This record gives sequence, C-alpha cells and structure tokens, in this order.
Amino acid sequence: MRRRRQDPGWLQGAPPPPWARIAPVVALVVLVLAQRATPGTVELGFFLAGLPPVAAFAYGPRGTAVFAGIVLVLLGIPRLGVGHARGADLATVAAVGLLSVVIAWVRQRRDAQLVSVRTVAEAAQLAVLPPLPERVGRLGCAGLYRAAQRGTLVGGDLYDVRAGPYGVRAVVGDVQGHGLAAVGTVAGLLGAFREGVLDDPELAGVAARLDRRLVADSAAVEHAELFATAVLLEFPPGLELVRILSYGHPPPLLMRGFTVAETTVEPGPPLGLGLAGAAAAPGVAGMPLLPGDRLLAYTDGVSEARDGGGAFYPLATRVPVLATNPAGLPRAVWEDLVAFTGGGPRDDVALLLLSVPVRAVPEREKGTGTGTGT
Repeated sequence: MRRRRQDPGWLQGAPPPPWARIAPVVALVVLVLAQRATPGTVELGFFLAGLPPVAAFAYGPRGTAVFAGIVLVLLGIPRLGVGHARGADLATVAAVGLLSVVIAWVRQRRDAQLVSVRTVAEAAQLAVLPPLPERVGRLGCAGLYRAAQRGTLVGGDLYDVRAGPYGVRAVVGDVQGHGLAAVGTVAGLLGAFREGVLDDPELAGVAARLDRRLVADSAAVEHAELFATAVLLEFPPGLELVRILSYGHPPPLLMRGFTVAETTVEPGPPLGLGLAGAAAAPGVAGMPLLPGDRLLAYTDGVSEARDGGGAFYPLATRVPVLATNPAGLPRAVWEDLVAFTGGGPRDDVALLLLSVPVRAVPEREKGTGTGTGT
C-alpha cells in the first residue's frame, strides 16, 4: 500500500487551517507598512489588488467581500498614503474583488458538496468493514487496516471475525487488485463469509462458499478472472485449539509469550479458481492453544514490503520487539513498517490479532460481537 501524501484537509472540505486565514491579513499589513516606509515615487499599493483572490480560498463570500472592500478603501483614499488609484483603476480593482467573491462562493459550495460525498462514501465503506469489537465470544480482537488508495477506508484486503453456532471464525484475505476497483469483490466475499459462519458446519464449507462467490462474480463480467488469497481460522467452543485453512495466503504467526513461530499450514490454490471443494483443496490444520496464546494474521502488504535496499520486512523478527508497545501490536507493526519502508508500503495492509484469554471470561463479559475494523 502506498501511503501517498494526503491533500490538506481544507482542500477536501474541512475548515481552512489558521495559517490560510492569517496569510492574506499579514500580506495586507506588510504591504501597507512597506508603502508608507518607501518614497512616494515608489508605488506598491497596487499589489493589494491581488489579495482578494487569495482571500477567496480561505474565506467565504462575505469575508472575501469585506477584504475586497478594505483594499478599495486603501487604494481609493489618497490621504491614507497607500495608493493613488483613479476611477478606471478602482473599477478594475472592484471587478477583481467581485470575481473573488464569486470564486469564494463557488469554492464554499464545492466544499459543502465534497463533505457530503465523503460522508456518504465513508458510511458506505464502514458498512463493508465496520469497526472491530474488542472481543468476539471469548476471543480478544485487535486489527488495523490501511488502504493503498488515497482517501479510501477499504481497498483490496479484507478481514472479519464472527461468532456462530460452530465457534468463532475469522478470515483474512487479499483480492486481486486494490483500491476502489476491488471493494465490490471484498464486499461480496465478506457477505459470503458471514453467511458461511452461520450455515456451514465445516470450515472447508465456508471456503467453498467464498470460492463460489468469486467464480460467480467472474462469470458475470466478461473476461474477468477474479481470485483471492485467504486464510480462515476457526476457534471451537472452549478455545483449546484452532483450525486453519490457507488458500495461497501467508500463514499466521503464533505468539506464545515472547516466542513467535509461523503456523504449519499446507497452502492450497487461491480462491476463485473453483478448486476449494476439489481434491486440490488444502487440508484443515489443527493446532492446540494455551491460555494467553495470540495469533497474528496479515496480508502480503506487510510481508512483501521492502526497504530502500530491497530487503523484505522481517515481521516474525520484529513482532517480539513490538509486542510490548502500549499502543497495541497491530498499530506498532504499522508504525514500524512505515519507518522500515521510508513512508509506507505500496499495497493495502491488513493486520488481525486474535488473543486467547489467560483466564475464563465471566459470563457477563461474553459477547457475540460481530464486525471488522480499521
């Protein structure tokens, strides 16, 4: 995921920063003082005529009109010692001021529309990937999601954690492509996963459902070849073991204390090839769990990130160091990843940390939290 430089918030509909509102006023004061400090033969006052258009990008129509009026007064009254504009010159300055007011009005309307569009877009994206609860069933959850495309909350990666009649199930995946073009595929896969959590007694059945979803989506679009890598995890009631299925996806890391190891998972072909229910499908790997164990699942935006010399990010080596960060492991990994790559990886990034409780969770703390997070 590429962390491109974000546009200033005031260009995206947010209020302008203080410096943007102060700059025209400072320029006005400096020009007035400079004119009064120079000989009368040196004319600086007409530089004031260029300030109303600048003010239009920081003030609304009324503020710009006031600013243009002040410039006209300063230029039109010789006794102020700022300018000596005559009728035609004043008419030109007035026309520039009027145009500046129109620009400010158009900008204000555009900003209001942009705020509305961004609000709707964020609501739609959060409907696809809602905030991740701190606990799903008895399982602790923490996640982090960063989309590659600027200004978006959802890209081509996905994760979700759901409680169902067969235990708690989780998925972490990476669909073909990234950015807004992949959001539709992500939404379809998450919908299929949420249905499978409730309906399919076997984890392989959930994977087959995701596979069929991608095959159907590919058939609906001419020449489309949609595929995705994914790892699915199932925690049966009791949390004594975890079952893992991998479809071309990096294996999760098992953290036991400060010891980190890759889980032993036989990877199968990616989803979307129609092979999830075939003989080529991977077997379910079962792994016993101890109280306090943690599993960190991630996408290749993490494992394939490189530094300036081309070296891959050493996630398994860095996790024990970052695990004590008070900000939480997913955020600590992200910050370390940004520093390692010198600005951020070039692909979407998803991190999901699932924690087995050290002690039994009292009945009042249990929940059936559903959702995903950013």
